[in-house]
Parts: sequence; structure tokens; C-alpha cells
Amino acid sequence: MEIFATGLNYKTAPVEIREKLAITEDMYPDILSKINQIPTIYESCILSTCNRVEIYGITDDIQTSYNEVLKIFSSYSGIKIDELKKYVFLYTDKEAIKHIFSVSSSIDSMVIGEPQIVCQFKDAFSKSREQKTVKHIMTRLFDKAMNVSKKIRTSTGISRRAVSISYAAIELAKKIFGDLSDKNVLLLGAGEMAELAARHLASSGVKHIFVSNRTFEKAVQLADEFGGSAIRFNKLFEFLPEADIIIVSTGAKEPILRKEHFKSIEKQRQGKPVFIIDISVPRNVADDVNDLENVFLYNIDDLKTVVDKNLEERKIAAESAKLLIEEEVAKFDRWLKQLKVNPVISKVRNYADEIRETQLERLFRDMPYLNEKERENIDLAVRAIINKLLHRPTMYIKDKAAKENSELYIEIFEDMFSSRWDLRRKHNNKTHSKKGKGSEK
Repeated sequence: MEIFATGLNYKTAPVEIREKLAITEDMYPDILSKINQIPTIYESCILSTCNRVEIYGITDDIQTSYNEVLKIFSSYSGIKIDELKKYVFLYTDKEAIKHIFSVSSSIDSMVIGEPQIVCQFKDAFSKSREQKTVKHIMTRLFDKAMNVSKKIRTSTGISRRAVSISYAAIELAKKIFGDLSDKNVLLLGAGEMAELAARHLASSGVKHIFVSNRTFEKAVQLADEFGGSAIRFNKLFEFLPEADIIIVSTGAKEPILRKEHFKSIEKQRQGKPVFIIDISVPRNVADDVNDLENVFLYNIDDLKTVVDKNLEERKIAAESAKLLIEEEVAKFDRWLKQLKVNPVISKVRNYADEIRETQLERLFRDMPYLNEKERENIDLAVRAIINKLLHRPTMYIKDKAAKENSELYIEIFEDMFSSRWDLRRKHNNKTHSKKGKGSEK
């Protein structure tokens, strides 16, 4: 049995190929079912995001499984198999485990350290569990992958630094204010950047979000989504005194907010700081606003500098994470290899139990005067002796199973306890056979 990982992602395929293979929510059960029906695949899981479509599983014939998966990809995407082969990767054993751990830990993400992959990874496993396509090995693998992901995030701090413009803006606001729970936010513009900033702010627990946009309906729509208030564009200056954080993201060609606007509300603000983030291009807040006391203005270039620096720090953290992943891959690979010897160990223990039962049966027949408690104590003593005798050889073969050429050691271990070495039984059988023949004469 081998673990495998196959599919395509942002590293191996362009977006126009990825989008054809993307697996939507309604497609998921059918495609997973088809993969699980491949005779050579025993467990399987699909991870489908905007950046990847990957199949993880257990197989006893990697090449056949790979070819069958390609056929399924081709059937629903409309892309010919020969074309797909240019983009689809295939990893097995340690490489597959390493890849899965790297994905779950966001080391393999387009944005290193991004947190969304953790939820996507959990969701993929939950769906597979619902479809009953994962069993013992894949369950252990996914549990370990989530454990590795958590360990990396806590020990390396890989996701602490903001690497999106909107998120970097909120992180800067936290540095200035600390707690944001008593802060009012004014969003000037209702586009994608403003919406993303609103999401981060809402998750940070700000007091209230005001949204102002030239198209009032858009302001209402965004404000409703976050339980905020929409403000008509021509009324926004009336709300400036209320705003502790102002995020500006409009398509205006010249500054909307100027120095005089903030100068006029200084008394109303009573020295309370105002944090302004201008992520518009061209800029919508005049530079000289930053000259005022207790007014902090950052533009998109300021934030980009923060983001670039944080990205570099994440890359450094990723190197530490890779070392941790290598260690965890080795541990899991060792556990996986030791699974191969478990059936042999079970056979040996069953053989020992047969001997124990046979010998005790003879003993108790020859000593009928033993009471139930005495018999139980003798049974426990014999079991303890067997366990102690088998402990060292069991540990020995488990250790060998995790190393190279393990098949040879497993074969020798199994052969040592083979019935073909039971010469006494063979001799007895021959003797009985001869006696039988003599009686017939």
C-alpha cells in the first residue's frame, strides 16, 4: 500500500486550466465516488480550492490509479489526457506525505502562511468522511497534517505578519489604538478592497462601521452585510468627527479629504487620534493631512512596504517550518512502514496463544483440584511470560520494518514462526500414520 498525492495547482498549471478542473460543491460527491470506485484505490480525498485540485489517497498500484484519475479529470473538464499530463503532478510515499503536510501548513500556498487553507483542508476531510472514502490510514494522515499545521503556526509565527494590503491596514490600526472594540470606522468607497477591509475590521470587533459611496445603494448593501450604517456621499463630512479609523478606496481622480476637513473637527475630536488609510490609486487624501497632530495617514505604498517586509519574514519562517515538516514526515513514514509488520506480529501472538491454551488445557486436566482463582493466576503468569518473551523480537522487527530492505527482515521473522519448522508435530503425524497402517494389517 502506498500513499499518493496527484492533481494540479498554481505552480503546475495556469488559471485557465485550473478553472476547468475546479470541483464545485454539487460535483464533489459524484467525483469522489468515481475515484473511490477505482479498484486500486482504497482510501481517497479531494482538496479543491481556487489554487489547486488535488487527490490524496491509498493505493496498491500507483500507475493504474494515476491513469484512472487522469481519465476522471478528462471526463468532466473536457481536456485530453495527453494535455493534462503536462500539468498534473504525482507524488508517492514520503514525497506525498511531505506535500500534504506542506499544503495543510500553508507552506505550499501562493501566499505563505495564509489561514484559509486550514478550513479548506478540514472541510475536504469532513466531506470524505461523510462519503466514507477515508479509513484508518488517511484519518491518521489528516489528523497528523492538522497537528503539524498547528505546530508550525504556533512555533514559527508564519501567519502573524499581514501580507494583504487590507489586512496590513488593520494591523497598523491595532498598533496605534491597541483595542479596536470602542472605535468607529468610516469606509469611503464600497469596492472589493473596502469590503475586504470591512471583513477584517468586523472580525476585530470594531464598535460600528459607516459606509459612504457615490452610489448609495452599494453603500447600503455593504453596510447591511456588517450591521453598519450607510451614509450619503454628500453627508460624509458631517460624520468625520465620529470616525476613529477612515479607510478610503474610491475611484476619484483627486483628493476627497483635505487638511482643512480635519482641522475643522479638532475641537470635536478633543485630541483623540484619527487613523487614515488611503488605498486609492490615485490617492484620495491630501499629503499635508499628515502634518496635523493626532492624524496618522498611510497610503498604499506605505502598506506595500509593510506587506513586502512581512512576506520576507514569512519566507524565513517557512524555512524553519520545512525542517519541522521533514521531521514529521519521517515519523509518519516510520509509523506507516511499521503497519506492514502488524499482521505478522498478530500471527506470532496468535501462535503463542494457541500454545498457551493447549498447554493450560493439559495442565488443568492433570490437576483437576485447582480452583478457579488458582487457574486464573496460572493463566495470567503464562500470559506475562509470553509477553516478555515476545517483547524484544516484536520491538526488533518493528524497528527493522521502518528501515531499508524491511521486506527481507519481515520475511525472515515470519518464516521463523512458520509451521514448517514444527518438526515435532510432523514427526508425531508420521508416527501416527505408521501405527495406523500397522493396525490395518
